[in-house]
Amino acid sequence: MSIFLEQWKKLANIKCDLAKRDWFFGTSGNLSMKISDDPLLFLVTADEKDKRDRCDEEFIVVNDLGEPVFDTLLKPSIETLIHANIYERTSATCVLHVHTVDNNIISELFGDEGKVELENNELIHILTGSYLENKITVPIIENAQDMDTFKRSYTPFLTNDFGAVLVRNHGITVWGRSPLETKKWLEGIEFLISYKVKLMMIQGHKIKAGN
Repeated sequence: MSIFLEQWKKLANIKCDLAKRDWFFGTSGNLSMKISDDPLLFLVTADEKDKRDRCDEEFIVVNDLGEPVFDTLLKPSIETLIHANIYERTSATCVLHVHTVDNNIISELFGDEGKVELENNELIHILTGSYLENKITVPIIENAQDMDTFKRSYTPFLTNDFGAVLVRNHGITVWGRSPLETKKWLEGIEFLISYKVKLMMIQGHKIKAGN
């Protein structure tokens, strides 16, 4: 099986797993997987597609400019240049972007601080592989309609080959050195975000009840 077909199958399987979690509301979200470094080629989800469906038009092969390399009537995800920026600046091989209620809530609550700290949970050790670390900090950037501006806002945080960025009232982007690592970090951070949101709700309720 060619690397093209291998990557297509891996990305399709990840898309199915995330769809089962109902993380693709409407046609939201975008996923990609690198095919080659030189030249940079990668698979990316087609724009305006229901990602809960499996079909022959799930992904498009694009270059470093986010342009399709084969003739197609489909359009790449509008955020394809974000993926290209990550691949150009890191050794990531997979990028996943989803919109969930909890990641939107947390990005709004902590948006003015420019980051959110996720701490004191066993899943952090599972993600990092270290019991010396008990906190993960996820940066939060502002949303932007202009893609060049939006792309540049990610750049300061592309210092590692795996990582995550929250976009305020928009969603989360996670990248990693392998598809498994990327999916693990996305699922783990989403768990930690959901935990923090619910814990804050309960604690707020207790404080209100105490007053």
